[in-house]
Amino acid sequence: MKIGVFDSGYGGLTILSKMRQHLPQYDYLYLGDNARTPYGTRSFEVIYDYTLQAVRYLQQQGCRLIILACNTASAKALRSIQQRDIDPDQVRVLGVIRPTVEAVPSLTRNGHIGILATPGTVSSQSYVLELEKIFSQHQASCIVHCPPSIVQQSCPMWVPLIESGEHTGIGADYFVDKYLHALLAQDPLMDTVILGCTHYPLLLPKIQQCLAAMQRSDIQLVEQGDIVARSLEDYLLRHLEIAHDLTNEGTVRYLTTEAADKFNQSASLFLSAPICAKKVIF
Repeated sequence: MKIGVFDSGYGGLTILSKMRQHLPQYDYLYLGDNARTPYGTRSFEVIYDYTLQAVRYLQQQGCRLIILACNTASAKALRSIQQRDIDPDQVRVLGVIRPTVEAVPSLTRNGHIGILATPGTVSSQSYVLELEKIFSQHQASCIVHCPPSIVQQSCPMWVPLIESGEHTGIGADYFVDKYLHALLAQDPLMDTVILGCTHYPLLLPKIQQCLAAMQRSDIQLVEQGDIVARSLEDYLLRHLEIAHDLTNEGTVRYLTTEAADKFNQSASLFLSAPICAKKVIF
């Protein structure tokens, strides 16, 4: 049995890379629905349908555990799939939002938190609801400010820029600057910002450069890769029955719903290594 990793495009590769660093012994199967990306601007019903199709496909390919390495899918489809569509004795499906928010209380100094995400994730309010829940659970701790101040900013142009390979060019500077200024204008006291899309680490150099120009290099940027990987490691330690079902040959295979050669070229930029993917239809 393999660990399945699903994303609407390439962003989930940033999560997969960290998983393989923390848990290199397991076998992984990555599926990118690149033919239908981006998910961030689509309706709940469409995102749910697409994500369920991917989960079903990965289960058929022998995945005992599936990670939705996509914030939009985690926000708009995960709960419904967990509650209605899968048998947890056969397959477990996890997301990336819950482990991310669990890390935030120990990172923020004043409880003023910003979220940068796709329009779909922002409209779902998933981060806001989960953060409020987490902070209420930590209310007794003197280091946690409750209730927190939480603001969001959708970044509809970031994923298309990254998917098209334009994120390192000067054209991306305008949209990085635009969304960061819009976010900080909502709360000048903000000290922590969640990069709520697995694509966004590729924009990290430009985000840091922009914050420095705004004299806000003090802001803590929360990336998901290491957080999700450590959470998965802890999950497997707490669920040994699942860990024992996973095969341990250290392999990884890549699947995509678009042309394999196009995926190979773009994915290699995300992973800094050549790969060979296979096109699938489901």
